[in-house]
Amino acid sequence: MIKILNRSQKGNSKNSSRNPAAPAPPLVSKGLEDPAGFRGRRKGAGANDYYELKTRIHDRLIDLMDLSLLDSFDETTLAPQIRRLVEQILRDEANQVPLNLNEREMLFREIQDEVFGLGPLEPFLQDPTVSDILVNSYHQIYVERFGKLEMTEARFKDEVHLRKIIDKIVSAVGRRIDESSPMVDARLADGSRVNAVIPPLALDGSVLSIRRFSRDPLELEDLITLNTLTVEMAEMLKGIVRSKLNVLISGGTGSGKTTLLNVLSRFIPNDERIITIEDAAELQLKQDHCVRLETRPPNIEGRGEVTQRDLVRNSLRMRPDRIIVGEVRGQESFDMLQAMNTGHEGSLTTIHANSPRDALMRLETMVAMTGMEIPSNFMRRYISSALDVVIQVARLADGSRKVMSIQEITGMEGSMVTLQEIFCFEQTGVEDDGRILGRFKYCGIRPRFTEKFQIMGISMPKGIFESVSH
Repeated sequence: MIKILNRSQKGNSKNSSRNPAAPAPPLVSKGLEDPAGFRGRRKGAGANDYYELKTRIHDRLIDLMDLSLLDSFDETTLAPQIRRLVEQILRDEANQVPLNLNEREMLFREIQDEVFGLGPLEPFLQDPTVSDILVNSYHQIYVERFGKLEMTEARFKDEVHLRKIIDKIVSAVGRRIDESSPMVDARLADGSRVNAVIPPLALDGSVLSIRRFSRDPLELEDLITLNTLTVEMAEMLKGIVRSKLNVLISGGTGSGKTTLLNVLSRFIPNDERIITIEDAAELQLKQDHCVRLETRPPNIEGRGEVTQRDLVRNSLRMRPDRIIVGEVRGQESFDMLQAMNTGHEGSLTTIHANSPRDALMRLETMVAMTGMEIPSNFMRRYISSALDVVIQVARLADGSRKVMSIQEITGMEGSMVTLQEIFCFEQTGVEDDGRILGRFKYCGIRPRFTEKFQIMGISMPKGIFESVSH
């Protein structure tokens, strides 16, 4: 049996740890419903009593437990003993709040979420339909399901409770958040991306945003099924990656840039050495020869920062076959372009922009941020020679995600980078239920990079570049 009590508490708690732990039962049965009136009580006058009770039990549990064991044993091993401790604490409660059986089960579940997980956010982290968790304040939590935001009944006890959960997240990845550093990017163990902002920057209390990362990453076939793109577009994208063209994926927040980047990375041959560079690691590459690098913020003295630019520069000394930058945001854009222009073909990255043309303009602006005085005409030529393809993705009003455009960079015309659209999505209307109507279509011009497909022996299905719509 695992002894979970602190040594200082064992003398007073022998009865609670005398019997061997039985196999851990499920904490709450799948069919358990919230008891009638209980949610109402938690939202009304009785809510404070419930949260005070839960806080007292949790604090008492922390006093009793040997917290070092939480990292040594899994939840299944420790949960039954924690449950018995909670029952003992409930019996000893002087200010007992009357709880029926279902309410006690709910309390056990929430205490377990506090100990092992992220408190009231834990049910959403276990829900595969939730793609984003947005905490606007301790009493206002939204989630996104199927592209639509919805308000939840979940809440934290108070601002202190929310800050404890934020601290738990950021400390797990060696980062910090305080008044001197009131913003932080982090990630959860499952790869989900986290951003937190606290006062004084967040005027109405701490704010937490979690971008969920699927435990079962989408494949290209899934995107076809979801009507994100067509079979013809998918086949062309496979060829683009396999022929080592340099790709820029452009789109807004939540448009599916990282998802598409993950999907495309599946088609990189397993024998190539891949270096990934990210602010917060979330890419899920399957290849054997993959090295993952992540930036590091400065320490409390303002030293030790490692930026994406530092990592891109260092990656060039690591003999990469491919370099993947999760998202270019600043000065690293020039080093990424330099890598693409000096033999590191097949590199992929993403950028926040509303169109392929905007994406190229943003790249030019980012290079200017380096402080190097490069004439704009030269910089545009540098971009046009580095990049081969721009893919534009978007999240539409009905929550669906589409590959809106695939464009080839064909060179320069005067001082402008020339783009040739190959496939696009054309919206044709809106259904009464808000669903977007539209079609994917081939734009009629065969891309120049198909010559590279032929040289490398990459075949495309017959008729892929014909005037067909879907």
